[in-house]
This record gives sequence, structure tokens and C-alpha cells, in this order.
Amino acid sequence: MSPRSELRGRAARLARLLPAGSAGAGRAARTPFVLLVVLLLGGGLITLLMLNSALNEGSFRLNDLKKQTTDLTEDEQALQRDVDAYAAPDALQHRARELGMVPGGDPAFLNPDGTVRGVPGAATAPSTLWRPAPPPPPPEVAGTPASPSPTPSATPKATPNPTSSQVKPAPSTSGR
Repeated sequence: MSPRSELRGRAARLARLLPAGSAGAGRAARTPFVLLVVLLLGGGLITLLMLNSALNEGSFRLNDLKKQTTDLTEDEQALQRDVDAYAAPDALQHRARELGMVPGGDPAFLNPDGTVRGVPGAATAPSTLWRPAPPPPPPEVAGTPASPSPTPSATPKATPNPTSSQVKPAPSTSGR
């Protein structure tokens, strides 16, 4: 008797649906399917690992770029502070005096109708340039007196003021 003839009821109906053959043939049909599933799972895991590695690499690059941006921002701020220090009025005045420039005289202005308003005055150069006092001498070291240094006089010399005969008035353009 065959094993199929012993089955009854529901089991017999299910046995009729399955193909008749040896048990080894069923295993042979399952082997490609199992191999396909294992390959798909392995390929998925490898793809997931590659994706994770790429994201980590991007994260490291992002951290490097953020650090570089921070460094460049600090450099920019330091340079901006330098520019602001050089553009300060006191720094400009100091640099102008080092170059031998003097403050301007009385300005004259042109009105929209072409007339001159005010009397221009010439810039006068001071007889001596103001220089800061030298630094104080170093403190005495155990028994060695500090060498005396000459101190400049604290009273500035008077600068000659131009008289009215030396200043020439600007030509007027009101007589059109």
C-alpha cells in the first residue's frame, strides 16, 4: 500500500494537490528558493553596511567643515577687529601725524547757487610735533641705581598764528 491510500478526509485532499514524487525531489525544489532568500538577505546586509559607512564618512566630513568654518569665522572676526582699530579716528590721527600731516584750517563751503560761504584758512604746521613721553626708567635692582634719563619739557612751544594779512580770501563767484 502506498502512503497516499492510507490518508483520509482533509489529509487525502491535500495529498492530491501536492505533486506525487519522492521526498528528495521536494528538497531539490526548495534549495534554489532558500539560496535566493539567503543571497537577498546577504546583499541587503552588505548594502546596509555600505550605506551606513557612507553616512558616517559624510558625518566626519561635516564635522571637519564645521570646524573649518569656525576657524575661518574667527579669522574673519580678528581681521575685522584689526580693520576697525586702524579705521578708528585716534588711529587715523596718529598715523597722519606720523606721515607729517597737519589738521586743516577753516573750511569754506559752496552753496547750491555757486556762492562761497565762509572764509577758508590755511592749515598751519606746528613748530614741533607732539611725541608721547618716553617710558619710565626700570626700577632699581638691589643696590644698582637706575641711570637718569632726560625728560622733555612739559610746556609746548607756541605755534605762530597767521595774521589776517597772510590769509588770502577766496574769490567770490556771486557776481555772475
